[in-house]
Amino acid sequence: MRRQFVRWVLCLFLLGSAVAYAQNGMTDSQVIEYVQQALQQGKDQQTIAMELLAKGATQEQLLRLKSQYSGAAASGSVTPAGESGAQLDSSTRTRKTAATGREEEAKGTADEDKGIWTDDMQQSMKQRHNLTTTPADENDVFGRNIFNIERLTFQPNQNMATPENYRLGPGDEVIIDVWGASQNTMRLGISPDGYVNIDNVGPVFLSNMTIKEARQLLKQELGKIYADSGNNIQVTLGNIRTIQVNVMGEVMAPGTYALSSLSTVFHALYVAGGVSDIGSLRNVQVARGGKTFARLDVYEYIMKGQIQDDIRLQDGDVVIVPTYDELVKITGKVKRPMFYEMKNGESAATLLKYAGGFASDAYKKSIRVLRKDGKEFSVKTVNDIDYSAFKLTDGDVISVDSILNRFNNRLEVKGAVYHPGVFELSGSLNTVRQLVEKADGLLGEAFTGRAVLYRERENLTKEVLPVDILGILNGTSPDVALQKNDILYIPSIHDLQDMGKVTISGEVNKPGSYTYADHMSLEDLVITAGGLKESASLVRVDVSRRIRDPKGTTEPDMIGQNFSFGLKDGFVVDGEAGFELQPYDQVFVRRSPSYNEQVNVTVDGEVLYRGDYTLNTKSERLSSLIQRAGGVSRYAYVRGAKLRRVANEEELRRMEDVVKMVRREIGEAMANALGLKVDSTFTVGIDLEAALANPGGDADLVLREGDVLTVPEYNNTVKVNGAVMMPNTVSYASGKSVKYYLSQAGGYSANAKKSQKFIIYMNGQVAKVKGSGKKQIEPGCEIVVPNKTKKFNFATVMSNATSFASLATMLASLATMMK
Repeated sequence: MRRQFVRWVLCLFLLGSAVAYAQNGMTDSQVIEYVQQALQQGKDQQTIAMELLAKGATQEQLLRLKSQYSGAAASGSVTPAGESGAQLDSSTRTRKTAATGREEEAKGTADEDKGIWTDDMQQSMKQRHNLTTTPADENDVFGRNIFNIERLTFQPNQNMATPENYRLGPGDEVIIDVWGASQNTMRLGISPDGYVNIDNVGPVFLSNMTIKEARQLLKQELGKIYADSGNNIQVTLGNIRTIQVNVMGEVMAPGTYALSSLSTVFHALYVAGGVSDIGSLRNVQVARGGKTFARLDVYEYIMKGQIQDDIRLQDGDVVIVPTYDELVKITGKVKRPMFYEMKNGESAATLLKYAGGFASDAYKKSIRVLRKDGKEFSVKTVNDIDYSAFKLTDGDVISVDSILNRFNNRLEVKGAVYHPGVFELSGSLNTVRQLVEKADGLLGEAFTGRAVLYRERENLTKEVLPVDILGILNGTSPDVALQKNDILYIPSIHDLQDMGKVTISGEVNKPGSYTYADHMSLEDLVITAGGLKESASLVRVDVSRRIRDPKGTTEPDMIGQNFSFGLKDGFVVDGEAGFELQPYDQVFVRRSPSYNEQVNVTVDGEVLYRGDYTLNTKSERLSSLIQRAGGVSRYAYVRGAKLRRVANEEELRRMEDVVKMVRREIGEAMANALGLKVDSTFTVGIDLEAALANPGGDADLVLREGDVLTVPEYNNTVKVNGAVMMPNTVSYASGKSVKYYLSQAGGYSANAKKSQKFIIYMNGQVAKVKGSGKKQIEPGCEIVVPNKTKKFNFATVMSNATSFASLATMLASLATMMK
């Protein structure tokens, strides 16, 4: 019973029922007890599910119970039937396979209620699941994908009542219930010889009998041991057998399949993968005993839902799928354009029915048929009265055209009316006056001096007719009759005027273009633009105006006119009184020359008061900044101070040019590996020691916004990089030559360009080595030896790039290497 409960709880979930809606819930023991009682009463799955939910059971509760009992079954506490042959659970009539005695649990929606399968049957399904399908389109044959739909398996229902015409065979099980004066239940499996053995009766031959015939025979035989009076005898089918069916012909996977004895022809076609590209859906045959027993038309099932021809198969049956007789294609304006298999003699009307009928925009008076006559193509036009009489042949292509893209009663009104749009030409709407009234009349801005009527001639060309719309509405002019496709346009006075826009730019909060309005003043436009900014000049607001003379015949000397104004609190106080703007005027609000925002620089490192400082004047220099910062500390290395500067637009452009040049020389791959790109900042080589010694001199650079001055600590090392044996950092030794430091790096490498050595100083300056270089070496500097060739050594260039103080320095070094 526990095993039975597990299976039924799982089935309850697969029904997809909603959560419980009853107010009072059920305990776990109540759910278990109810399911057991319902199973003994023979209630079906759906009934039990709905009753449980109505009584207050929840899906969460059933899920927990299912997990609990499934775990018990997996651990062995639920013992499966171990006998071979047909079996039946002790308390239910759930059918099992004759070969294995196993029950198959539901495995999702696609596999729900599949029943029990033998190993051979499971292998058949595996073969079928290996087939692939593609979405249907107009080049597919209608109906061929019906046997490739996972949710349409035609799987027989193992729990249905036994059909009266079901024929018994070896492997089936019959259940005999006796009640009344006597109580007994017998489960009898049919032997390979076709017999069942009944105690006190002996063998009874049942093979090839229908269940109805077997019931009558068994009642007769059991009457020998049970008195007729006071006893009732019922015979039902228990477990069912497996049959062997051959599926041949034009199917995807021909062969022999092990199926349930309740299986039908459609299910056999499903497990065989459906029909092939040349298989017939209209003439599927079933051979039994060497003769054609039945013929099936799959279209009858698809179109009408008729399944009476889907007969139940028997052991040894052969399902044969021949090639199709006729295959035609329908294209164009039908609901389902694609290929269709037709029987001999079927008409165009039948094909249209298969295709779902005409689309809403189809031309229904005739269709066009492209036919292959064996020698060449021919075209046939079939009128609507001949659809039922015109017979189709193999290879026909039927085209259904679209209706014409035009109207036979269309009118349209545009422009200055309350409801412009499309209207119907009819007996009550066929004049200009009626059309205007249908559009709820003219707007106040309508130009009534003249309207335009666009008319389409019979040859589809256009003509324009003038309309006195005011006269027609007042009754002083005759009304104009309308024709189909007429378009009435009533202009607005605004459409006939070039109102233009006015533009304001400069120091206002919302610069841009604004729609012109009559009597718009300069003050109005300033207010519309959000008012003046803090930086705006109140003594200089300029207005430019274009020169126009519609009646002029010569080119004027002046090409523009300019006005200047002074403002106070947003109002004009200096300039032409009562000045009004005109369309296309341009207003320029100038920036006050006395307005300046703070310009900040930064000093860092070995100074007494590091941080940000605002420049006092545009000409403030390095020495002044150091002085304001309290001077340098006693640990400062003034000689190595460097200045980092934010590049302006011109400097960025020049750096971009250098990057492009280097990319061309070394290639995109090398440039990308180096991360070569334009930096927004760069290092300026300075001599702070000289600047402090001579304030205001040439070495004392003028600062600009964003500058960062760094005064480092003393650094008594020297780096050696580039084309040397082992790049190294060594201690600074006063008076030593460049050769000494190169020896500390193992000397030159094989490709070193010895004559082009250069030195990079801590302050960002770069100098070429001259002579021995004794006087050029300073603490914290870097000696770089370039390569001889233009083919860069990647490791060398990378080591150089990582040691350069800025991108500008690196680019300069690369340019030197490429010489």
